[in-house]
Amino acid sequence: MSGIILGERRVSHEALLDRAARAAAGFRSVKIGAGDTVLVLLRNDFAFLEASLAAGLVGAHPVAGNWHWTAAEVAYIVADAQPRAIVVHADMLEAFAPALPRDVTLLVATTPPEIAEAYGAAAGLGALPPGARSWDDWIESHAPLAQATAEPASTIIYTSGTTGKPKGVRRQPPTAEQSRAATEIIGKAYGLRAEEGLVTLVAAPLYHSAPNTQGLFGVKVGATLVLEPRFDAERMLRLIERWRVTHLYAAPIMFVRLLQLPREVREKYDLSSLQFVVHAAAPCPVEVKRAMIDWWGPVIHEFYGSTETRAVTCCTAEEWLQRPGTVGRAIEGAVVRVVDENGQDQPPGVPGEVLSRHWDVADFTYQNDDAKRRAMERFGLLSVGDVGYLDEDGYLFLCDRSSDMIISGGVNIYPAEIEAALLQVSGVEDCAVFGAPDAEYGEAVVAVVQPLDNVELDADVLRAELRARIAGYKVPRRIDFAQELPREDSGKIFKRKLKESYWRDTGRRI
Repeated sequence: MSGIILGERRVSHEALLDRAARAAAGFRSVKIGAGDTVLVLLRNDFAFLEASLAAGLVGAHPVAGNWHWTAAEVAYIVADAQPRAIVVHADMLEAFAPALPRDVTLLVATTPPEIAEAYGAAAGLGALPPGARSWDDWIESHAPLAQATAEPASTIIYTSGTTGKPKGVRRQPPTAEQSRAATEIIGKAYGLRAEEGLVTLVAAPLYHSAPNTQGLFGVKVGATLVLEPRFDAERMLRLIERWRVTHLYAAPIMFVRLLQLPREVREKYDLSSLQFVVHAAAPCPVEVKRAMIDWWGPVIHEFYGSTETRAVTCCTAEEWLQRPGTVGRAIEGAVVRVVDENGQDQPPGVPGEVLSRHWDVADFTYQNDDAKRRAMERFGLLSVGDVGYLDEDGYLFLCDRSSDMIISGGVNIYPAEIEAALLQVSGVEDCAVFGAPDAEYGEAVVAVVQPLDNVELDADVLRAELRARIAGYKVPRRIDFAQELPREDSGKIFKRKLKESYWRDTGRRI
């Protein structure tokens, strides 16, 4: 078994790379080259990999588009990234049409049945607008590019935009040494190396930084890739058993959903093939991770980093069990510091701003905003807005994002701690905690809780449960309920959208 798998369909690495080389020749025919961009608005599909690899073969940056964006948000990305070509799934074409410029090469990929079923979308290609080309026809009409015409360029990932407009992380072309370093970092963080029998399941959207790296690097090292159109907890277990998955990336919310499956469902699948499961991107509640290690064994790893920095710490299950809550120690070549507002190192156990950098990776800037890149540099290192502390042995523990921190009555409160406590309460599916304007305290702690299906929760009961777990001043003064929280497919909650209604008409800004 090898190649890339989607549902019941499979393509070999050779066939995928041949199609990418043909698409690259097409890009060259319309003068797309080094430094240009190609916007990829595709779900987890063969075409996503083909388009990204094809752009790299001509030195262009693939821009991994979040297909949750509205037409207005796509228009902003188009204006910012200035793509020379756009590749989009057919079923999303109508929604994005107002944002797609007429003078850009528009390529439309057939929406495959697996994706259509997962999203309740129309399968197939449908009618194309004037000037658009079918992605398959585009590929078939060009001979394969004989060889890469430039050094492969990195994927541009747009940040989530928790403060202001999202910015694209555009990495500089790496030297040969920097490419080797990146390969080593990815190998350590994801466990992906050129080895026989490696099977990796891509269950999170490829527009996110971590699964994007997992998918494209998996192709590079010859791993078998199992593409999952949309995460479903039991289906993930079924796919692990069927394809004997060895390597997996997961966001913490996926662990939560997996643990919510009935015990009889969890126990009926053979997961013994798993060798390396890594999570990142968001805090993982201690009890959730402990339960996953109890279930899957010491195969669960973690790394900390960002789109900007790459992974700067790593942590094995054994290390984590010795220090529950840690995200690991700095890996070789990386520096991690925790400082106060004056840049002085904080003592062990004292929270401060987390600064990091990996000196061996290519530097980056933000698309059309080098000033923002310069502004995030502190004392020669980089800050992505995280607050945390180091222990005596240099292991990093994260508290929260500085932008999410609540200051209530002059006291710093970290929502991630409260969210972790809420997720331990029976009947809670998910939650988001944030600050809302308060005349007396400046900010008050607010929680929006999503109950499990057919479960009714009471705010006073929840507060009582929380008081047994966290200090009283951290208990939300207001608890609201929602049948569904606004989120991306990865499970990441659009917290800013929740906060807007609480801050609107207060005369204060989020």
